[in-house]
Amino acid sequence: MASKIFQSMIKHRPLIKCSASFTHYSGLTKFSTSTRRHEAQIISGVALAKDIHKEVKTEVEEWVADGNQAPHLSVVLVGENPASATYVKNKVKACKKVGITSEVITHPPSITQSTLLDIINELNENKNVNGILVQLPVPEHIDERTICNAVAPEKDVDGFHISNIGRLCLDQPSLLPATPAGVWEMIKRTGVETFAKTAVVCGRSKNVGMPMAMLLHTDHRHERPGGDATVTQTHRYTPREQLKMFTLTADIIIAAAGIPKLITADMVKEGACVIDVGINRVKDEATQKYKMVGDVDFDEVKKVAGYITPVPGGVGPMTVAMLCKNTMLATKKAIKY
Repeated sequence: MASKIFQSMIKHRPLIKCSASFTHYSGLTKFSTSTRRHEAQIISGVALAKDIHKEVKTEVEEWVADGNQAPHLSVVLVGENPASATYVKNKVKACKKVGITSEVITHPPSITQSTLLDIINELNENKNVNGILVQLPVPEHIDERTICNAVAPEKDVDGFHISNIGRLCLDQPSLLPATPAGVWEMIKRTGVETFAKTAVVCGRSKNVGMPMAMLLHTDHRHERPGGDATVTQTHRYTPREQLKMFTLTADIIIAAAGIPKLITADMVKEGACVIDVGINRVKDEATQKYKMVGDVDFDEVKKVAGYITPVPGGVGPMTVAMLCKNTMLATKKAIKY
């Protein structure tokens, strides 16, 4: 009897037609189909950063219209690192775009730690300065942790002060490090589900890997809501086969280990979200010129993943946008210490 009923169900079941459709989002073009796999949806950090810039610009305009001084960011640049100079230039440019005033205080690499601490203290006490950023890295004779802890936590727009890191780990509101904050915004604004999902963070730095893992795994009901994902954290010394074992079961992969093409297509579960934080300068063997690549083999992984970020044009613009957002939060004293 059961067999006949089953056969009848098969015979009379409705014909379901497979169809494909496009849905457009800011920073994302989504292609869905029930018939076959297509390349991953590219998450554009450039487009999403533009949205954040617009939001911050509106906040700044409203703040100034209420009779307040425009937010001001002071950037301290020590040494002559070309990459650092470029990053600072991009940050200043973004600030100008949203109405935040800024200044760059430059010093030679020979500056003493004591002198640098005096400069930071002056900025801490200056009521006209809302945000302070010391561009890293600093020269080897200067202790990075001492410098980060010298910045007043309420003005620490990089989110590196021990108080901000501690509050982050305790699921309390804080100024978040800009890069993981940018990745977190990408995940949320793209609509990638984190609740009860599995994530792998490749990287353990205190500026990116550690805070990223915290944001992904903590409880969404806490003061600083998290993603409720089950997180595995790896690093550059994790054996490749072990790393592959973790990534193949991951719904979300955050690559931030600083190793070119660490994540390859055979390591990614179909449909996973892959976010590439890596910035690596490598020589193109064909042209003999240097180019920027991430920690993900983009061209191959995009054939397997559901979402993927490019390098450049992915996490980088979001980092700068979140710096502007942090400066506005600091200006409004939105976080109570």
